[in-house]
Amino acid sequence: MRSIWNGSVSFGLVTIPVKLMNATENHAISFRQIHLSDGGRIRYRKVCELDEEEVPASETVKAYEDADGTVIPVTDEDLASLPLPTAKTIEIEGFVPASAIDPLQLDSAYYLSANGVPAAKPYALLREALRRSGKVAVAKYALRGRERLGMLRVVDDVIAMHGLLWPDEIRAPEGVAPEAGVKVRDAELDLADALMNTLGDADLDTLHDDYREAVEELVAAKAAGEPVAEERAEEPEGKVIDLMAALESSVRAAKESHGEAGGHGGEVAEVHPIGSGRSGSAKKTGASSSKRAPSKKAAPKEGEARGTPAKKAPAKKSAAEKPAAKKAPAKKAAAAKKAPARKAAAKKTAEKKPAAKKAARGTRGRTSA
Repeated sequence: MRSIWNGSVSFGLVTIPVKLMNATENHAISFRQIHLSDGGRIRYRKVCELDEEEVPASETVKAYEDADGTVIPVTDEDLASLPLPTAKTIEIEGFVPASAIDPLQLDSAYYLSANGVPAAKPYALLREALRRSGKVAVAKYALRGRERLGMLRVVDDVIAMHGLLWPDEIRAPEGVAPEAGVKVRDAELDLADALMNTLGDADLDTLHDDYREAVEELVAAKAAGEPVAEERAEEPEGKVIDLMAALESSVRAAKESHGEAGGHGGEVAEVHPIGSGRSGSAKKTGASSSKRAPSKKAAPKEGEARGTPAKKAPAKKSAAEKPAAKKAPAKKAAAAKKAPARKAAAKKTAEKKPAAKKAARGTRGRTSA
């Protein structure tokens, strides 16, 4: 990496010579401006608005424009004469927990490298002190002609520095929040939680710039003289007609894209349609209907109750009738065994009837005598 600044870190009385290098890089595709008719480059020249002549860089200086339009020249010599103790030093002012830094303040990111062999030991000392304390260092430094605020923290085995905006450079969010009176129902929060659980954790390493890839393909196609296919993405409407319906649709779409189980090993909450203020009655109705369903299926048809065969007998019924057919001979055998017993009983009763009639006649004769 190429260093963009050389100086030192002031840690009390300890001085650590360091080099400052950019920790990030911009992968956006840059374009030139050309004259469409002949392809000539369009260049910008600095022209004085009074004499309309081009002014070289050696004759160009900074100036401050006052509120009334007065222009006050400020040369590089004027700025160099100002007292700037952090011109070549990153001065550590103190240490705070990382949570004390508002992410809104974060600006550019840099790596600090030990400049030379003697700087290795104090560099490692500051790095391990930051690592063990779990805190970050707040420092002042000067870069590109102005004093800035920075935060030093440990990344792997390197000290990184993030440029910070000054506290008075952070705007208060006045008038940004929605107007008062907006209420979020628990059912809506439950669906939002279900959607968050279904989407799961974001894998930052897999994210990439789709637009940049599309631009690269476009440039390659035009360079090869191939036709460029026009693909226009659907523009979002920007309106939420039914928030609950939108949330439910989002949960279903997320489940389909991540799999039924969410694709992250976690349980996904089941989502049921919610009516407008009748969630309880809807659940009861669904429960009662589910209980009634089996009774309807179990009820026999008229033909089956009278013993008449149905027109179309399903396979299951024919299978169920086979055991019944096997049981029929057993019933007939039992009935056949009982038949002789019944005939013998009938004979005995028949023999007893004449004897009973004779006894009755004898008693009548005695009575008349």
